[in-house]
Amino acid sequence: MSPADTVRVRLHRVAHSRAGDKGNHSNLSLFAYDPALYEVLVEQVTQDRVAVLFAERRPSRVRRFLLPRLHGMNFVIEDVLDGGVNESLNLDMHGKTLSFLLLGLEIEVPAHRIPGFLPPPKA
Repeated sequence: MSPADTVRVRLHRVAHSRAGDKGNHSNLSLFAYDPALYEVLVEQVTQDRVAVLFAERRPSRVRRFLLPRLHGMNFVIEDVLDGGVNESLNLDMHGKTLSFLLLGLEIEVPAHRIPGFLPPPKA
């Protein structure tokens, strides 16, 4: 696939996410809308990229668990909730909005796999 065949998009265009919490840790799931994009997600949404994305929140560890039969993955981000529900001074003590941070991550995907994608007009 040539670079002309791909487009850079935010994850929310091709996947959805849910968030959960347990104490001071957050679970973020990520599932491809199109199963054909699962391998693209596996290649580009790595533990390292997610750790960099959340670096400002200073997690102690980020782990990724692949769920190939569901075309998804789960990230466990440790020590990211400022102490958890009972200790945090954050407005979002449960970390539910952290999934939106993940969905803002940009990846390269085949243009024909983007719902509603229209190629730019030819000059």
